[in-house]
Formats: sequence, structure tokens, C-alpha cells
Amino acid sequence: MFKSAVFSLKDILKYLFCFITLFLIIQLANRYIFLHKSEGTSSKPNLIEKQAIALIDLEFPQIKEICEKDINNNEIKEESEEDFTQNFLVGLINTQIGVVSKDLENDGRNLDKSEVDEGNSQNQDNSETENNENIDILENIQKISNNMETEVVTNNPLADAYTNMYGSVKIKNETDYTLSDEILNPEGLNIDTKNILIFHTHTCESYTSSEMYPYTPTGSYRTTDLNYTVARVGDELENYLNSYGFNVIHNKTYHDYPAYTGSYNRSLSTVQDILKEGQIDIIIDLHRDAIGSRSDYAPTVKIGDEYAAQIMFVMGTNGGGLYHPNWSSNLKFAVKVQEKANEMYPGLCKPIILRNSRYNQHLGKAACIIEVGATGNTLEQTLTSMKYLAAVINATFEK
Repeated sequence: MFKSAVFSLKDILKYLFCFITLFLIIQLANRYIFLHKSEGTSSKPNLIEKQAIALIDLEFPQIKEICEKDINNNEIKEESEEDFTQNFLVGLINTQIGVVSKDLENDGRNLDKSEVDEGNSQNQDNSETENNENIDILENIQKISNNMETEVVTNNPLADAYTNMYGSVKIKNETDYTLSDEILNPEGLNIDTKNILIFHTHTCESYTSSEMYPYTPTGSYRTTDLNYTVARVGDELENYLNSYGFNVIHNKTYHDYPAYTGSYNRSLSTVQDILKEGQIDIIIDLHRDAIGSRSDYAPTVKIGDEYAAQIMFVMGTNGGGLYHPNWSSNLKFAVKVQEKANEMYPGLCKPIILRNSRYNQHLGKAACIIEVGATGNTLEQTLTSMKYLAAVINATFEK
């Protein structure tokens, strides 16, 4: 926070007078140096010049000290007027302008005390807020247990239809591919898990307003205020993953605003630019389920005493004809994570959906869409989900 002194007209005139005086002093100083240097020659100063020298010596003794030192030590050298002026000013400012500096410092100290206190208070509050958030995350992680009782408590639930099972993982296959165990088996998955990219193709997707997180929608369950959208959910996932030691890049660029059409083309460009800095295998496009924008649909799981929005992997293929050599690897990643989620928190994940669309998932070997909750969920429920999703990801890839 920047603070500046407020000067009155009187102060401005005072400082202006000081600088004008300095200019006149410099001119006198040039003459003064000449007079001092000429004392050893046949040219002697007249009475007026002597009086001028005496006056300068009295008011500005530092000039006399500089000249006497130079004369006594025979150190006066031929120099340009510019060099002299520069050297002279350095000596003069160091001795005389300290008064002006002191005035400025005092003016700074005389700022409205309430303003200074407010600034200090804000900085302290920001620091305390950040520290409190970090402490809360660490405390939440410490409270997480792998043996917590879970129960799906969705009101007005939709049938979780699926076509395939791999162990405990359910998959709804909407493609023409036959999903063999070889395709689904994640044991051969070879990815770098150190770095994770989170972004949002539909950045403005939001949730049902609540007492804790009230907001005014700018569309049907949409807002440009990123404090209430899936971008805020991404912040939560980022913070938890960081606490586990993952290196997370979270991009919150608007891709669906001001136009919704073309969102995937714009997010494609964003991710491609990020990957120019280095390849990242785990790429998460974080969404909210937009199923009919139903206010009464809120897929929810109770984990211990907390209510969390259910999450769902949506995976793409090259079934639509687009180049996508990574779809099998991506699917193995989703299966691997969901296996661990079903083990730790049954009901946290809905069945994986496999579709013909590519969804930009060709950019990584573990790229996926994760839909967190639906329009009927509240933001606090989705934030709770991220605590458990991060725990699952950490447990899946911990070494």
C-alpha cells in the first residue's frame, strides 16, 4: 500500500524557494571559486566581491570548506562547468538539503494517524487471513481419515447409469469402443505426477447462492465474479494439492465470457501457451455439471459430518474423428484415481462418462474433465469436495 504526504500551498512555496535559492547559490559559488582561486594572482577582489565572499562563508560554511580543502591540497583541476556543478551539488545537497528531506520525513510522519493505522491493520489482516487459511488447510488435512463413514444423500437423485465395470469403478461408455480390461487397467500408466495444471473452459460456471457464499448471478448459474465460480473451487483444490507437495499451476482465464461459443478453442490456446514452458501430464479442466440447470439437483455425499458435492470424470476419445493419441492413457488415469476414491470415500465419485468428443485432452497423458457438483449444490459443498479429492490424488500417487 503506497502512502504519500499531502503538502499545503505554503509548503510548496517553501520548497520552491529553497530550490530557486540553490540555483542562485550555484551561480554565486562559481564566482566564489573564481575569487578564491584568484587570491594568489595579481587580480584581487574588490570590496563588493569581498563582502559577497564573507556573506557566503557565513551562510554556507560548507562551500568554504570545500574550496579551502581543494586549494590547500592543490587538488583544484580543470573541469567542465557541468562537472563542477555536479560535484558542487553533491556536497551542497548532502549538507543543506537535509533540511528539506527532514521536512518531508516529518510531513510523512504527520500523516493522518488513522490512515497509517488503517494501512497497517489491512496488511496485518491480509497476512493473518493468509496464515489462517494455511492453518485451516493443514488442520483439515490432519482430520482426514481413510475410514470415515460415507453416504450418498442426494435429494431428487438421477439414476447413475453405467455400461461397464472395472473393479469398483463404473463407466458409462457413450462411444463405439469396446472397453476391454487391457484398455481400462491402469497398472501400465506412466506419468509425471509432480506438476499439475488446473484450468476452466467454462470459467463462469457457478452454484446455488448460500448464506455463506451469496452472490448475484449474471446468467443462469453463472457469474463473472471468480470468487463464486468453479475458479474458486480450483483455488481450493490448488491449495490442498500444494500442501501435499504437488506443484500446481492454476489458470483462471475467462474462456466462456463474453461469448460461450468457442470456449474450447480459447481454452485450447491457453493450455498450449502454458505447455510451451514445459510439458505437464496431469491437466484438469474443472467444471460444474450443467445438467439442465436444475436448481433441485445437487449430487451430494456425506463424509463423516460434512456434506460434499459429488464429482464426475468426463473423458474424451478420438471417436469424433479428431487426433487424440492420449485418450487411453487419460482413461487409465481416471480409473486409477476413482479406484482410490471408491476405496477411501465411497460415493464421492459418480460413474465416469466416456464420450466421442476430445475436450482438448490430447494435450496431456493424464488430461481430464472433472465436474464438481451441479447447479443445486452450494459453493461450500464443492470446496469440501476438493479437500477429499486432493487427499485421493495424493494417496493415489504418493511414493
